[in-house]
Amino acid sequence: MPRYLKVAHERKVDGSLLTEADVAAQHALARRLRAIAPYPVLGEEMTEVEQHDVWALGEDGFWCVDPIDGTSNFVNGLPFFAVSVALVRQRRSVLGVVYDPTADEAFHATLGGGAFVNGERLPLKDPPPALARCMAGIELKRIDRGLAARLAREHPFSSQRNLGASTLDWCYVAAGRLHIYLHGGQKLWDYAAGHLILSEAGGVACTLDGGDFDAADPWCRSVLAAQTPALLEQWSAWVARSRG
Repeated sequence: MPRYLKVAHERKVDGSLLTEADVAAQHALARRLRAIAPYPVLGEEMTEVEQHDVWALGEDGFWCVDPIDGTSNFVNGLPFFAVSVALVRQRRSVLGVVYDPTADEAFHATLGGGAFVNGERLPLKDPPPALARCMAGIELKRIDRGLAARLAREHPFSSQRNLGASTLDWCYVAAGRLHIYLHGGQKLWDYAAGHLILSEAGGVACTLDGGDFDAADPWCRSVLAAQTPALLEQWSAWVARSRG
């Protein structure tokens, strides 16, 4: 946080921002996490080859880290970014923590142990009964133009937000602050902690085509998620019709 609004940045090959705070946070997390449990660390700011090596060799367990999710927000002064950590075993997250330092909120979950924010069990609010009354988190950048146009034109939900930090988006659905969610393609560190937190809070997710989220490509998973199975059924049915 001492680097917030004060750090220089550069652009990575994929066009996303990188700061010295991302790198420093990843190094610090790697040291601390290995002291908790001596597993390898897979972080967003590693090379693609290094990431794939950890994935390939990490069947027994590895830490998955996004040191600053929402770097563009961090650089530009929008107070919506987070640190995300998951412990993955047998390709499945068994522990997830997402910390929002500006709100001082720590979301966490363990497999089979429920989900919490600052010690309070999730969700915080009951869901609406119908899609038309939902608050939606929508990332338009990675979906096809036809679906994006229909979302903008027909907006089957009550209201829409794009907050710019995927790890927190998952947690907001888990908490009931958002009710449904759509993202065209996330990488492992974007969902490893958040998907577990949502699942343990009673939420559900699938891919854009309605497929098994857990079976999709770990390096590019599209997301349809909802606070409840009933809402996901309505949400995925609307998306399927709209993709035609």
